[in-house]
Amino acid sequence: MDNQIGFYRLPQILEIICVSKSAWWAGVAKGVYPASVKLGPRTTAWRKSDIFELVAKLSGGLGTHEREK
Repeated sequence: MDNQIGFYRLPQILEIICVSKSAWWAGVAKGVYPASVKLGPRTTAWRKSDIFELVAKLSGGLGTHEREK
């Protein structure tokens, strides 16, 4: 996870965060996981920076916003 610019599709996210598709979508609906971005009529993705923040939060580390303070 070296470049925070760009997008991840769901299969890439599920390799990083070990949950099922249905658990991921339920977490998105509840606000536990970041909201998706529509890149096209049939293309949904998530900002890499949002996923990096989530991983930092889940691992108990500091997110990039917290490091800047």
